[in-house]
Amino acid sequence: MLDLEEAQKRILAVIQPLGSEAVPLQAAVGRILAARIPAPLDLPPFDNSAMDGYAVRAADVAEAGPRKPVSLRQIGTVTAGAFFQGTVEPGTCVRIFTGSPMPAGADAVVMQEDTRVNPAHPKEVDFLDKVDPWENVRLKGEDVKKGTVLGEAGEILGVGKVSLLASSGLTEVLAGRRPVVGLLATGSELREGGQTLAPGQIYESNRVALAALLDRLGAVPRSFPLVKDTLHDTRSALETAFAECDAVVSSGGVSVGEWDFVKKAFQEMGGELDFWKVAIKPGKPFVFGRWRDKFLFGLPGNPVSAMVTFLLLVRPAILRFQGARHLALPAHPGVLIAPIVNVGDRRHFVRVTVNGRAEVRLSGVQASHILSSLAEANGLVDVPAQTTLPAGSPIQVLRWE
Repeated sequence: MLDLEEAQKRILAVIQPLGSEAVPLQAAVGRILAARIPAPLDLPPFDNSAMDGYAVRAADVAEAGPRKPVSLRQIGTVTAGAFFQGTVEPGTCVRIFTGSPMPAGADAVVMQEDTRVNPAHPKEVDFLDKVDPWENVRLKGEDVKKGTVLGEAGEILGVGKVSLLASSGLTEVLAGRRPVVGLLATGSELREGGQTLAPGQIYESNRVALAALLDRLGAVPRSFPLVKDTLHDTRSALETAFAECDAVVSSGGVSVGEWDFVKKAFQEMGGELDFWKVAIKPGKPFVFGRWRDKFLFGLPGNPVSAMVTFLLLVRPAILRFQGARHLALPAHPGVLIAPIVNVGDRRHFVRVTVNGRAEVRLSGVQASHILSSLAEANGLVDVPAQTTLPAGSPIQVLRWE
């Protein structure tokens, strides 16, 4: 039985990125960059006004005030998208608007609230306040200099970064290819939602949850029909899924019972098992193996065990397929408001609820078949074997959303 870190290490040692593809910027949020992106231009690309007002020479209004206005002659107007051809000489100004290019000769902008125009002489503008040189001016390149790195290979693109790339004139990025991941659920007791349940039957839920997690990670989930607990059906399902996908994630059928056929079926089709036990709770029975250049991740059937093992062992691999640099679950500090006890001999990843003050408590009963506590949870806490974490303990909370 492997420690968690050793299992993660063995998986990631054989997972390689799947290559790259061009992705339109409109569809790039959540994708993982496959190449460094240098800024193709300065941002802003020219000096421009930060507000509506008048472009001036700061020295001309150095003595201006409400009781001692300074009058300047307006020699033109420049709107956003236009360019003033003349030069602001001493004693003159130019009407300007937010985002408009600064005229030659001007080195500041006085906002219009600090000015007054005499209706009888509309080209004479009174200035009621002074400005410092370059006040209310957005300088060329003050946000981004040309050649600055906008994104590194392995970086997950967020909304803000995509906005920055669009502002730089880019229309597409090179991103890691999304892995197609097949989802299989084994168990003769399982039925699809909407079907009538006979005695002893239950509705299958793992594929829906895992598909949602895969989609959030950038993968392309592909769900296959439910698999009965026979060696023939299990092998047939695995062969079909591997033929169409880069990897297969199964749930159920990986323990030591006489109706657990995933390991045997995988080996019969030529797959090589790497390991199938990890020293964590929930989720000790976990299969990892390789078939040609594709991989099997066999999760336990209990929904909580399936989700925990997916987050800890499959999630990093899905990100590695796409070339991501950071593979660990996001984490943040919290404080327990009630004790957590682990009397077992394996690390227990307990489901917790975290509020806005980073106060952490168990989300409910921690048995691996209890879905209600999973539904209430928004984090996991790693509790070492035979350990009690008292109330008030500082802890790290692992998050998946």
